[in-house]
Amino acid sequence: MGNEALQMSLPLVLLTILTFSASSATASASDRSYNVGDHVPLYVNKVGPLNNPSETYQYYDLPFCCPDPIIQKKESIGEVLNGDRLANTLYQLNFRQDKNGESLCQKKLKVAEVAKFRDVIVNDFYFQMYYDDLPAWGFIGKVEDESWTISDKGTKYYLFKHVLFDVFYNGNQIIEIRAFSDPNHVVDITEDVDIDVEFTYSVKWNATSIQFQNRMDRYSKASILPVRLKIHWFSFINSIVIIVLLMGLLTLLIMRRLKNDLRKCSNDEEEDKEVGWKYIHGDVFRYPSNMPLFCAVLGVGTQLLIMVCILFFLAFFGVLYPYNRGALFTSLVFICTLTSIVAGYTAAAFHTQFSVIGWERSVLLTAILYLGPLFVASSILNTVAISYGATAAIPFGTLLAILLIYAFLAIPLLALGGVIGYCLRSEFQAPCATKQFPREIQRLAWYRRTHFQMFIGGLLPFSAIALQLHHLYASMWGYKIYTLPGILFLTFIILIIMTSILTVGLTYIQLSVEDHEWWWRSVLSGGSTAIFMFAYSIYFYARSNMTGFMQLSFFVGYNACVCYAFFLMLGAISFRVSLIFVRHIYGAVKSE
Repeated sequence: MGNEALQMSLPLVLLTILTFSASSATASASDRSYNVGDHVPLYVNKVGPLNNPSETYQYYDLPFCCPDPIIQKKESIGEVLNGDRLANTLYQLNFRQDKNGESLCQKKLKVAEVAKFRDVIVNDFYFQMYYDDLPAWGFIGKVEDESWTISDKGTKYYLFKHVLFDVFYNGNQIIEIRAFSDPNHVVDITEDVDIDVEFTYSVKWNATSIQFQNRMDRYSKASILPVRLKIHWFSFINSIVIIVLLMGLLTLLIMRRLKNDLRKCSNDEEEDKEVGWKYIHGDVFRYPSNMPLFCAVLGVGTQLLIMVCILFFLAFFGVLYPYNRGALFTSLVFICTLTSIVAGYTAAAFHTQFSVIGWERSVLLTAILYLGPLFVASSILNTVAISYGATAAIPFGTLLAILLIYAFLAIPLLALGGVIGYCLRSEFQAPCATKQFPREIQRLAWYRRTHFQMFIGGLLPFSAIALQLHHLYASMWGYKIYTLPGILFLTFIILIIMTSILTVGLTYIQLSVEDHEWWWRSVLSGGSTAIFMFAYSIYFYARSNMTGFMQLSFFVGYNACVCYAFFLMLGAISFRVSLIFVRHIYGAVKSE
């Protein structure tokens, strides 16, 4: 009972800590109040090709007008991991002061700089800026094909030299900003010659009735179109229908058969006609091979499940919202650190139910089971980003800070959780005694083996979440904004329910053919949905406009890490549900 209480209390403590930290991190409206003429800094962030969201570069990597000196804005860990590199600029956008044709700078572009601008225009580069923590975008130039004209001039490349800022305000607060690259103010950079360019900008202030607390709704409404909302609800209803059908199928076939099996077991006259799964009652609770790794899977899977629930919790409370720079990555770093105690406790507590020796190895494997591959993948991708000079490259200072957090916070919390799990250890509650020697398992048909069960156990849950997964990938690897956390959370619940139902059914089928090695099989069949998720990500990339080695490596590398996390999480859930089911049916036999 002590273990159960501690498992319930740890997530509640973590949620409480994060709730207070989230409320303190949210800026109040009074912090964003200005008087007429006040200087509100505009920060330039990054530039990059429209089709490759991971391939972004610092704004001043291009020969724009730049201040002297260039001062980088201090960023949080999450902002750096998000690829943000904010810097000061020459633009002067004073509160409620209109400007028209203001000169930014007079610049002489050399041949190499002209060629650089021309290359980024060909690749549809955009720029991003932030004004009062509100994002604004614009294109750097345009390409016009004039080969159809009488003069047959061929393709022309134009650089936008004028930016128009439309800023909306309500009282003394800024509500919205839009940046437009004026197509009427361009300079021809087709030829490789030195060019004199005067960069200019205009600022127009407009009153609006939108309240400050609703100013981020614009980005949410951009993706909640009626058709898209119908698609979301259609996907959700479709998933509900699949769940109902699956539950009905399992109830009619498996549960009905299970009741008949239990009825046979309770009938003394038919004792000689024991059902298949009862034959292996002395082996079904025999702990699996490679116990430390199995405990590590349970520990990391439980930790990841709690992390996902906390992220949904923060999204519902408005802490995580579109273009809250770096909030998601900052939350991931600290949530992962704090939940390390849950991972250590789960791994050690489960291991000590079978043996009080060797639980330290389980905790050690828990520390590296997910973060080890993630660190290797991140290091490789960071090397690729450095070779490209992209902002996705993690600076040494940020990398050192993350390693220190892991070394001095995550590892001690993981060890503390392991010690708590060892101190509160209990014996494994099995309704049947385990025999000394394992029963031999007969050779099974191909459709009863692990690979086929993984295929069935992964395909059906994936089919229910496929459409929502597409929207999620479009948000992660594109410019769509996923602003329906409620539907996403319900889809996540659907995924868990479907995975649990199928795992229980597959475990019963496995036991019915007298195969008692269900422990690892339940983990693999439950986590196999992640394999389909990764396969769909490859299909998503093939259908997209993303190009280049860097974008491909980032897409495959980080999607593999995300899908691996889902594999561990769903595998842990599947085993827990299967264990409850197996205990129930063998406990029912024993009680009768």
